[in-house]
Order: sequence, then C-alpha cells, then structure tokens
Amino acid sequence: MGKLAFAAKITHVPSMYLSELDGPHKGCRKAAIEGHKEISRRCRDLGVDTMIVLDTHWLVNAGYHINSAPHFKGVYTSNELPHFIKNMAYEYDGNPELGQLLANACTAAGVKTLAHDDTTLALEYGSLVPMRYMNSDRHFKIISVSAQCMVHNHPDSAIVGKAMREAIERDYDGTVALFASGSLSHRFAQNGVSEGYLHKCWSPFLETMDHRVVEMWQAGDWETFTAMLPEYAEKCHGEGFMHDTSMLLGALGWDKYQGKVEVLTPYFPSSGTGQINAIFPVL
Repeated sequence: MGKLAFAAKITHVPSMYLSELDGPHKGCRKAAIEGHKEISRRCRDLGVDTMIVLDTHWLVNAGYHINSAPHFKGVYTSNELPHFIKNMAYEYDGNPELGQLLANACTAAGVKTLAHDDTTLALEYGSLVPMRYMNSDRHFKIISVSAQCMVHNHPDSAIVGKAMREAIERDYDGTVALFASGSLSHRFAQNGVSEGYLHKCWSPFLETMDHRVVEMWQAGDWETFTAMLPEYAEKCHGEGFMHDTSMLLGALGWDKYQGKVEVLTPYFPSSGTGQINAIFPVL
C-alpha cells in the first residue's frame, strides 16, 4: 500500500527565476524560493519518492491528461514571458508506472484520463519552476497533470483528485506528494503598466478576496470554500480556473476535509496576481 504523505498549494511565478539573476530584481522572491526548499526538506523527511504536480500552465481542451514520461530533459524559455524565464536547463526523472495507475483509477471513477509515457510532451513552467527549487538533485521522480482545464467541471476535477489518492493508497508501493501549482487570483497587470505591478495585486477587490480565502483555509472552513470555489475562480480570474485546487481538495476530502492550512510563504502579489505556498495537512 502506498501513501499520500504531503499536499500543498504552491506558487510558480516566473519572477522566482528572475530573482536568481543579477539585476534590479535579484532576491525579490527569496521567501517563495525558501518556501519551496522547505517543502523539499519536509518531503525528504517523509520518504516521498514522487511529486505529482497539478500544473495550471498545461492547457487542455478535452479530457484529463498525465505526463508520465520516464525522463525529462531540455532547455526551457517561456513563450508567455520570455524576458522572465529564458534558457533554463532542466533534467528530471518520471514515473510511468504511477502515471498509468492514476489514469486507470480516474477513468474507472468516471472521468476519462490518459497517461502519456511514450511522448514528446515537455513540462510546462508550472512544474519546472517548483522542481528547480525542490528537486535540483533529481531526488524525486515527477509526474505532471494537466490543470489548465478550459472546458471542464470542478466536480470532475474533485473526482480526479479523489481517484488519484485512492490509486496511490491501493495500488502504488511508495510515498507521494501532491502539489496544486497555481495562483489565487490571476488577473495579470495590463500591458503598458505591468512593470509597476511586479509586487502589486491588480485590484483591492481581488487582494481582499484572496486574503479572505486564505483565512477560510486556515480556519478549515472547507464547506464554504468548496461551495464558492467555481465562482471565486471565475470572478477572481483563478489560474487554470483553479482546477488544480479542486483536484487537491478532492484528494483530501473536498467539503469533508478537516485540515487547517499552514501558510509557509505568506500571501504576496506578483505581476498583478495573488500567490502563496500553503501546506494542506494530509489526514
């Protein structure tokens, strides 16, 4: 029997990479990077062998998909923000066996899901940025799951999360961490003024809503949050429509989840969006 040992909502803002480079923004995302490194330490202590990243930068228009290639290697430049992330080398190992177990379980639960191991699919930066700080030594295997779900339903995403956990505990001989890689509100700053928003949220309304949501997470008010999640994701421009968060909470119990979130990296605005590293206790 396997174990889901760790779960978190994590940031992947490209300014984390920019923060490494000499220049005016060097060190600007130190807190977020240190949050990722602390997550890595905790996962190592728990014996995690594979990290599953629910990636809100992997856009899909039909079905749910898992990138379970045996190996990932390349040099990445963001087509979205090529002036933030360019020529970033990466190399990680995958877990095709677990990927197929996850896909089979989700499909059996009624939500068609495909695992891709014989593939040229590359990783998106929703996976690459966290792995840079959590997994630079290739200690963990990685699986990426599509979470920018354009025409999907939140209840289906919750089923996917629930089925993945069941597959891990029933069919997998190992220990897994699950990460929802995406923001809270995600209204990018308007072109022409974006440079002035590197450390600002787009509007007081969005930032206020984000803080209220974090308060719900810390208080364990999952009944309220799950009921409002689809509308919050729509009206506050949630990244990937926040299907990553639905999958994460599906794995943890949805509205019956009783955990109270530990905020590891406090909420911070970035290029208009709302970001956090928050640990969701696995009960």
